[in-house]
Amino acid sequence: MNLKKFLPLTLALILTGCASQFTRLTPLQQPRNSNNLYPVEVQFNSEQQSLRWDTIKAYVQVNGQSYPLTAVPMVPNRWEGYVPVSPTGNETEFRFKFDYQYNDFGGPKPGSSSSPLYKLKVQ
Repeated sequence: MNLKKFLPLTLALILTGCASQFTRLTPLQQPRNSNNLYPVEVQFNSEQQSLRWDTIKAYVQVNGQSYPLTAVPMVPNRWEGYVPVSPTGNETEFRFKFDYQYNDFGGPKPGSSSSPLYKLKVQ
């Protein structure tokens, strides 16, 4: 068998098998509040069968800072947290990041997935 014929198929299977999906569950426009912290919630799904779900550490990243997200009790694959916006600012950009381990030959390996960049507007 010719290895060149199977390489593109193998790469396609690897890339689609590790696909992660982020579903932002909070609006990107929120009314200003007194503590300048704005709730965000995300659902994370992955088709990566080797992902070790019990090792996930979730964050929201704002201006180079990471803030931990908390798993929502009794709701699978959902995390929530807060995004800070300066008292004089009207918007900020953020993204979700998930660090985890996955099973591989020789033992668990570290992995991570990041969402697209979102812009939160505060009125």
